[in-house]
Amino acid sequence: MAVGEDFVCGLEYGRIACLGRYDKVSGGNYSAIAAGSRHACAINLTRGLHCWGGSFEGDTPPQGEFISMAVGDNRGCALRDNETVVCWGQGDFSLPGRLRETQFSTIKAKGKVFCGVLKSNLSLFCWGNENFNSDSAVFENVLPRPCRSACGPDDDIMEGSGRWCPPGQQVCQHCTAPPAAEPLPPPPPPPPPPESHRERCRGRCEWSGKMIAFLAVGCFGSLVLLLVIGFFLYKHCKCRGCRVHDSGPLDGTGPGATVEQGGGPSQPHPRLTEEAPPVLEKRLSQLTSMGNAGNLEEFSLQALLEATDNFSHDRAIGTGSFGSVYHGTLDDGREVAIKRAETSNTASYAVGARRQEDKDSAFINELESLSRLHHKNLVRLLGFCEDNNERVLVYEYVHNGSLHDHLHKLETSPLMSWAARIKVALDAARGVEYLHKYAVPPIIHRDIKSSNILLDSTWTARVSDFGLSLMGPEDDTSHLSIHAAGTVGYIDPEYFRFRQLTTKSDVYSFGVVLLEILSGFKAIHKNENGVPRNVVDSVVPSIVHDEIHRVLDPRVPPPTPFEIEAVIYTGYLAADCVTLEGRVRPSMSDVVNSLERALEACLASPKSLSRSTTGDST
Repeated sequence: MAVGEDFVCGLEYGRIACLGRYDKVSGGNYSAIAAGSRHACAINLTRGLHCWGGSFEGDTPPQGEFISMAVGDNRGCALRDNETVVCWGQGDFSLPGRLRETQFSTIKAKGKVFCGVLKSNLSLFCWGNENFNSDSAVFENVLPRPCRSACGPDDDIMEGSGRWCPPGQQVCQHCTAPPAAEPLPPPPPPPPPPESHRERCRGRCEWSGKMIAFLAVGCFGSLVLLLVIGFFLYKHCKCRGCRVHDSGPLDGTGPGATVEQGGGPSQPHPRLTEEAPPVLEKRLSQLTSMGNAGNLEEFSLQALLEATDNFSHDRAIGTGSFGSVYHGTLDDGREVAIKRAETSNTASYAVGARRQEDKDSAFINELESLSRLHHKNLVRLLGFCEDNNERVLVYEYVHNGSLHDHLHKLETSPLMSWAARIKVALDAARGVEYLHKYAVPPIIHRDIKSSNILLDSTWTARVSDFGLSLMGPEDDTSHLSIHAAGTVGYIDPEYFRFRQLTTKSDVYSFGVVLLEILSGFKAIHKNENGVPRNVVDSVVPSIVHDEIHRVLDPRVPPPTPFEIEAVIYTGYLAADCVTLEGRVRPSMSDVVNSLERALEACLASPKSLSRSTTGDST
């Protein structure tokens, strides 16, 4: 806030409200505010100055970009982006000439007096009346700001401030532009051996006949050894390529890496077509014997070809864990989404067999998972097609695309209010909670991301793509030891490092989605310097420093007083979800409860929301 002679103005999440002489409420977005006795000024998000009240005798504030300002009696000074100061106001008020090109760390004002701390030597200079001479410093070694234990995301540590601060603390200052990373110089060439060494070696280092013989025998022996090793490796790989991998029922031994996605269908290796079907047929028979496929329709390949115009490129609407997804219309008029596995066409038969096995596993994973799951926040599987080398799954068509498209691609979207975004997050959280808590056995999705959250015709969110999902342990204290799989930017770092998969890995991925919803940033995006950055690193520091307004999606109107508490609360929840240590993250049931409270606060009168209710973390 800023206090004048008979008025007070406050800055609340980008909006300005004043009481007293200036009964002013301003829209727009501002980042700083200051007041003199009869007027006030603010800096907007484009760093421009805006002033009101009082009188500058016709002298308007200067133009440009500014970091901060100080306002006195009918006069003001502002700190430019290059850290120099400009002044204006009554009586042609201006900065003394000696200080005009000087860089300042901070400036302050009271009445007619203005003071600033020089950046170069931390000395304090004042100007504005006859009691101060700008040619000499008032004080030496003045700290421009208090000492802090941590700096904000837009701040930098002031060089040398540790000399005057308690141990572990420093002074934070505005960071105008991070310095470009300089390439490391090439290592210096090794010094040549001394001349005396070469002289000593001369005459003693010539190759003898015996040394040449030993060298020839050694090279020949090494070559023979390499040929033998190569022969056995070839036989081993060829044998593995021909082997039938009997994966058995889904027991946590699914594919260990993200399934590669191609640009279209391709013809398989002829031997692969002959060898691969027994594996798939056995797992399909196991699935049928458990009674899980009884409620699914088995479609003919011809019906699906007609529905998609022979899997036309124009019908493609995306990619999934094991193939491309097409929009189709069946003979009975039903609109469907058809996911078709893409067969391998690699020169290496062993590699091709392994890739085909991974895609078959993803196909069975999704078929087995969705055949026994029924929830309004999960995409519904209608049936499948297994015809010779074709692996196809048929889903209900979800009309309004993915959450990723609405956050990052579409210029206009109904998801331009905080209430709408929190509702979508709550819908998706309920779908993941169902997988963790109510599915028997529990299911870990492993690929929670905004592109796998789809929006139906009523704007209800549904979780999709179960190609990487696995049956998980019965409780949160157990884990599966398995190779990491998922999407870069969403993978739980703990799972990636230690290969220990729990339901808390899905919680981490969902936390990244929450950060996307709040900030509008992609999981991996480029900062203002074009350097790739993770949304966790970009957004969480502002949340934990109670500065979430700095990172909210600018496409969404600023939160109303009824919404801001819910948005802050959701930010704390997201930060808890992406905590590095999995055991202190909230469960998905905790996440659902927290988002229900946030949505209730958004849609009704705000209630007190305590961060302690967001989960197990502190």
